[in-house]
Amino acid sequence: MAIRGFFVGLMLWFLFSGYYGGVVSYNRPPPRPTVSIHQSEQEDPSSPQQVHISLSDLDKMRIWWITKDFGTPATVHYGTSSSVYTWNASGTTDSYTYATYKSGEIHNVVIGPLEPDTVYYYNCGSDGGREFTFKTPPAQFPIIFAVSGDLGQTEWTQSTLDHMSNSNYDVLLLPGDLAYADTDQPLWDSFGRLVEPLASQRPWMVTHGNHELEKIPVIHTHSFTSYNARWSMPYQESGSDSNLYYSFQVAGVHVLMLGSYTDFEVGTPQYSWLQADLAKVDRKRTPWLVALIHAPWYNSNTAHQREYESSGMKTAMEGLLYDARVDIVFAGHVHAYERFTRIFRDQANPCGPVHITIGDGGNREGLAREYLEPKPDISMFRESSFGHGEFQVMNESHALWSWHRNDDAEPVITDSVWLTSLITDPACTTE
Repeated sequence: MAIRGFFVGLMLWFLFSGYYGGVVSYNRPPPRPTVSIHQSEQEDPSSPQQVHISLSDLDKMRIWWITKDFGTPATVHYGTSSSVYTWNASGTTDSYTYATYKSGEIHNVVIGPLEPDTVYYYNCGSDGGREFTFKTPPAQFPIIFAVSGDLGQTEWTQSTLDHMSNSNYDVLLLPGDLAYADTDQPLWDSFGRLVEPLASQRPWMVTHGNHELEKIPVIHTHSFTSYNARWSMPYQESGSDSNLYYSFQVAGVHVLMLGSYTDFEVGTPQYSWLQADLAKVDRKRTPWLVALIHAPWYNSNTAHQREYESSGMKTAMEGLLYDARVDIVFAGHVHAYERFTRIFRDQANPCGPVHITIGDGGNREGLAREYLEPKPDISMFRESSFGHGEFQVMNESHALWSWHRNDDAEPVITDSVWLTSLITDPACTTE
C-alpha cells in the first residue's frame, strides 16, 4: 500500500505541476472521493469481470473481460435466446505489468457476423453461470449516441451512469479520461467493475485523455500501457497503426476518434492517417461526420487555457475537418459543459463543425466553475454541472443534441438544439 501511495503521489505531483504541458492553474472545488469497487472474495477466479464491448467491423462486436485465474479460455458463446448459444468464437489472452502491479488475464474476442438491432445473449470463458446480453446498433437511422467524458469513479459518476442507463442509447462515445487511475492500477479494475452493467450491454467507443498517459520517468517509461491493454478499439479495421486514434462507422454516421496526447502535427502518422481516412469517407453512405478529441479546441472556461494539446492540434487539423465538412466535434478535459456555434478559425462559420465540451462525467477533481468574461459570441451555452449528452441522429439531414444535467438525482434536459448535416446544405457542399 505504501508503494502504491508513493506512485500515486508522484504521478499527481507531475500532473498538477504542469507535467502534461502548459496547464494554467485554477481553483478547483473540493474533490469528491473515489468509489472503489472491489472483487468479491467469494467470486470464482475464472468468472469474467469488468466485461465491456465495443464495435469492431460493421457487423462484429469485440467482447473484453478479465479473470483472476490464469488459463481461462478466451472463448465467447452467444446466441439470440437466453442460455441457447448457437455460435462461439475464440480470441486472444494477454496481461501486463506496471511497476509492482500485474493484471489478471485479459481476454479479447471478436464475435460475428451479427444482425443489426438485435439482442444477443452471451457468456465468457469457462463460466457458464454468468450470462450477459447486448443489443447491436441499428443499420439505418435513427440512432442514438450517449456522450460523456472525464468519467472517473465517484458518486457523481454513478449518478451519470444511472442517468445514461435510463436512456435508450445505441452506442456510447467517451472523449477521454476514463478511470482516473493515475498509476494506481487497481483503480482500473474498480472502474471496470463500476461500468460493467452498462458497458457489457451497449458498445462503448472511447479515446484517450491525459489521465491515460500514466508515464513516470525512470519508473515506467511507456505511455498508455493500461489503456491500450484494457480498452482495445478497432484501429486496425480503420487502417490506423495505433489504438490511440481510429475511426468507425455505424448507421450512417462516420466517427473519428482522435488522439490529443499522441503526435498530431503535419506529417505525423496520425495526421497522415486522418487525411487518408477522410478521403475514404462516402457521405452518401455516412451523411453525418463526427469527431472526438480530448483537449478542446474552443473553450471559454478558465480551466486548461493555452495548452498545446488544444492549440497545436487545432492548428494542425482544423482545416482537414473543415474541408471534410465534419458536423460536430466532442471534447472533454474541461470539467464542465459548453456548446459553441458552428466555427472555423475562431469565427462563426455556417460550414464549420459545432464544438461541444462535455468533460462533466463525474471525476474526483470536481467541476471547473469559472468562465472567461464576457462570454464569447461563438459560445451558445455553458454551465458548470455534471451530466451527459445524447446525440439522436434522426435521418440523413437532421439530428437532435441534448445535454442532461445531473440535478438532484433527476434527469434534467438543460440544453438542446436541432442540427442539420452539412452535406445536405447546398451552401456547404464541396465538389
